[in-house]
Amino acid sequence: MQAIVMTETGGPDVLVAREVAEPRPGDGQVVVRVEVVPVLYPETRVRAGAFPFPAPLPEVFGFQAAGTVVDIGAGVDREMLGARVVASTSGFGAYAELVVTDVDSVTAIPDQLTTENAAAMQMSGSVALALMQTAAVSTGETVLIEAAATGIGGCLTQLCAAAGARVIATAGGQQKARLARDNGAHEVLDHTAPDWADQLGELLAGGTVDVVFDSLGGDSLTPLLDSITPLRGRILSYGWLDGAPSQLGVSELILRGLTLTGCAGAAWLDTVAGQRQAALRATAQGLLVPLIDSVLPLARAADAHRMLENRVALGTVLLRP
Repeated sequence: MQAIVMTETGGPDVLVAREVAEPRPGDGQVVVRVEVVPVLYPETRVRAGAFPFPAPLPEVFGFQAAGTVVDIGAGVDREMLGARVVASTSGFGAYAELVVTDVDSVTAIPDQLTTENAAAMQMSGSVALALMQTAAVSTGETVLIEAAATGIGGCLTQLCAAAGARVIATAGGQQKARLARDNGAHEVLDHTAPDWADQLGELLAGGTVDVVFDSLGGDSLTPLLDSITPLRGRILSYGWLDGAPSQLGVSELILRGLTLTGCAGAAWLDTVAGQRQAALRATAQGLLVPLIDSVLPLARAADAHRMLENRVALGTVLLRP
């Protein structure tokens, strides 16, 4: 079968199309014939070596794929055969025509939802729902959502607006600002502008932000601290598009009465996994609206990674075997 193999850590060109052996299911596993593969931003960081790859290289790359169950191992209900699912892996094996994974790691796709939309929404929707649950956003609060034109940021914007919050979003450039507004943002700031934190203060006009969803990382939070509600302001840090986690000292939070929740690690990933089915249900019900930028042939996986790293994709990029 055709697959995309990661030969070593490095740039997108380390993702190479190859013929590999078809996988066979072990006990408690299923094999999924893949229709589409969502290309996820964290995958680009793993490929680049920012995080350790979970298998010896070379190995088939990929975290998620969506398609139909075509084979099952011992202990798996035969009713799984023919089911449409999104399959999550341990970080490898998904960029392929066939994917094997534990039956507990597949999520059934609702009948009303296309396989493409399920693939596009599974990760972003799951993370966004977990963030909303952790933040406990309530009606009337003001939230700041960084990078609101990304998959997770877009979902957060939709959910916060639906919850009755005032949504102030950031986005890079006019095109992405329009997308953030389409997602429900009430005001949008360009986070590529050097004075965007000052613009936030002017926008608040003496008010404060109750919740900050931080996906930029780096030094982006420091100039925002005095604009966050004292004693009950919450910061949820879940990404680092600027290349590093948020650089804050504990005293900076204590002196303002703020809390910062680091949304990472094994326990956080379990929380996200617990929202997988809810994310697909919400999408089927129209509560979350996926945006697909493009569908490329599987062999163009390297091009898809370049699109994400260059931040030119407006929505999810899917690969089709």
